Amino acid sequence: MSEEQNDLASKYVLKTVGFDARFPNQNQTRHCFQSYCDYFKCITAKGEDYAPCKQFKRTYHSLCPNEWISKWDEQRENGNFPAVLDP
Repeated sequence: MSEEQNDLASKYVLKTVGFDARFPNQNQTRHCFQSYCDYFKCITAKGEDYAPCKQFKRTYHSLCPNEWISKWDEQRENGNFPAVLDP
């Protein structure tokens, strides 16, 4: 590994979410959607600075395609998101 690669490797840590027994299958679509919903439920109940909420955000950003997140954000803004996000 070159010195530049070592610098980048120490600066950026790439990892994904761990195993969740609620979603044991390879298809993580439900895990993605549930984490997105859980994040917004959590920040509504506890606020954006509540550290455990950030785990949900990391999870959905890791598992969900950006296009889905953009679509869901737009649906939330328009009031037609297909799930209840009340805590």
